[in-house]
Amino acid sequence: MAQALTSSRKGFWWRRKAWLMVFLRQVSSAVLPRGFAISVRPALIRSLALAGVVLSVLCALCLGRYPLSPLRVLGVFGHLLHLSAGVDPLAQVVVMQARLPRILAALLVGSALSCGGATYQAVFRNPLVSPDLLGVLSGAAFGAALAIVSGGSAFVVQMGAFGGGLLAVGCGLLISRTLPGGGVLALLLGGLIGNAIFTALLSLVKYLADPMDQLPAIVDWLLGSLAPSGWHELAWVSGPLIILTMALVLCAPVLDVLSLGDEEARSLGVSLRVMRPALIVLATLACAMTISMAGIIGWIGLLVPHVARLLVGAEHRNMMPVTALLGAGGLVLADTCARSLTTGEVPLGIVTQLFGALAFVLVLRRLRGGMA
Repeated sequence: MAQALTSSRKGFWWRRKAWLMVFLRQVSSAVLPRGFAISVRPALIRSLALAGVVLSVLCALCLGRYPLSPLRVLGVFGHLLHLSAGVDPLAQVVVMQARLPRILAALLVGSALSCGGATYQAVFRNPLVSPDLLGVLSGAAFGAALAIVSGGSAFVVQMGAFGGGLLAVGCGLLISRTLPGGGVLALLLGGLIGNAIFTALLSLVKYLADPMDQLPAIVDWLLGSLAPSGWHELAWVSGPLIILTMALVLCAPVLDVLSLGDEEARSLGVSLRVMRPALIVLATLACAMTISMAGIIGWIGLLVPHVARLLVGAEHRNMMPVTALLGAGGLVLADTCARSLTTGEVPLGIVTQLFGALAFVLVLRRLRGGMA
């Protein structure tokens, strides 16, 4: 009896919701210009995502093991812009030297990883593709581990990670050229083979590393962190990362065409032999630079594009800007949690994998509910 009453109430509310949606759709089609809702929704989502990024940055500046009030944070920036005479010296050191470089690095890394993941998913026409498909993560990890074992400096480790990521993707692309048939399937198989090769090489380097000194340094780097990010690292990384991320966002119309299929793309005049490798190279460069700066940070490139599709649809012209904003704000919040939840800092890669996996379950349930 109670179950029947509950189901009848649920049916009543669903019928009422459906009637209200039909009424609003009819009113909007009669009053608003044609296509108004289609054009306004992405703009509204972009505005909300931008506001979320600003709010996440403000929270990151205030929260931490040494909390600061918003007034003290604003006082630091007021002194920097010569709007106020006095400044709290301790707050200035915390904001300008400890937190602001990490926040800027999180914004750059999150947006680049998200746009790179969305690009991979469009090129391979597979929503479960992430930046580690072609081996960029395993290659970067191998390059960084090799540099650590060789006794290189922090800059050498970053360059080793960047070069290793590019080398792994290059090997995957070369292997795909030798496979029969070509196309997306050959790229997938080549990427899997290259990923397996560099994962084995990484295991070999870890086996040969000194267990007292070098192996802990390799493990610490693989867990991912933005703690080493400072103004010096941002000076040489920020420019290329901004350019690469903007290039991926501007390539959204091409991604829309590629996601239709090979035959449709050729009929629309897109050269698959040129555009597909070019987009893979752009996404790989962006992901390799983020890995060289922050280590292995998972789930951002896989999860954020799905959330953006749920909000604005699958059209990349609307999705890519929202993807960049959501990735930037999400990684800022994740880094804030990593350095604020405990007395010691939790590696950022652990936080993104834990919360990313849980959030992906919710996204998949939402997608399944929408398909049902």
